[in-house]
Amino acid sequence: MKCLFLSLKEIAVLLARISLIGLTTASYAGAPFISDDPLPLKYKQWEVIIFSGLDKNNDLFLEPYLFAPALEINYGPSEDLLLHALVPYAWALPSPAPLASGLGDIELGAKYRFLRETSKLPQIAFAPLLEVPTGSVNKNLGNGIPWGKLPIWAQKSWGKWTTYGGGGYVINTAPGMLNYFYSGWLLQKQLKDQLILGGEVFYQTAITAEGNYSVLLNAGGVYSFNKNFSLLFSAGHSIFGQNHLIAYLGLYWTFEKGVFSSTHHEKIEHKLFRNTN
Repeated sequence: MKCLFLSLKEIAVLLARISLIGLTTASYAGAPFISDDPLPLKYKQWEVIIFSGLDKNNDLFLEPYLFAPALEINYGPSEDLLLHALVPYAWALPSPAPLASGLGDIELGAKYRFLRETSKLPQIAFAPLLEVPTGSVNKNLGNGIPWGKLPIWAQKSWGKWTTYGGGGYVINTAPGMLNYFYSGWLLQKQLKDQLILGGEVFYQTAITAEGNYSVLLNAGGVYSFNKNFSLLFSAGHSIFGQNHLIAYLGLYWTFEKGVFSSTHHEKIEHKLFRNTN
């Protein structure tokens, strides 16, 4: 594990030196996209995602940012409830100053689906998130104080197509930061048994006093190697407002009740492309 971590760290440094780009401050909710879906997991099902995410922006208050690696863990204690934790190793990539790295802010959250999908109605969930200030604010690796997100997400599926999205409000009272609204919507299609592709539009108001609003186009997908293991990927760029270049690359595993699950394709397909009524 130590050798693997060092290898990822070396890759992250190389990427940082070449491109000076980092993770977007809008976290990737429905990996590999920014917009989330309302789907929880099955009862006692686990998801584990190891990923890198990056964001290059022109906000004078923010540094280009990178998570490499980051660990996301999700668990389903009931059929309509998901528990979520994300622990990032963060990199601040200022130029020309030396880069800084270390533990970033840990994200904790839950997703409660209060309306299930039917032939006529979408499924809807409330998914609050708390960002715990574990990253060093002096090194630009964290916010310095707790902050939270209060989104609602909806989804409707038909055949091999699924559309989902929603929006929410962020409360962040750290110096120089603003409370802000955000919204995103995504359309996806299953092209093959192993391949899912989609695209989203994401909007957020200014997140800092020196910043501006952003409208981003993002495209990506999921490639499943087997029933329990998939590759997640996306990349996008702003089209209006604040300039952002974003990307995501992750490895996804799922299992339940202590053994690897045979329901990975069901989870991915239900989450992205299937009607779950």
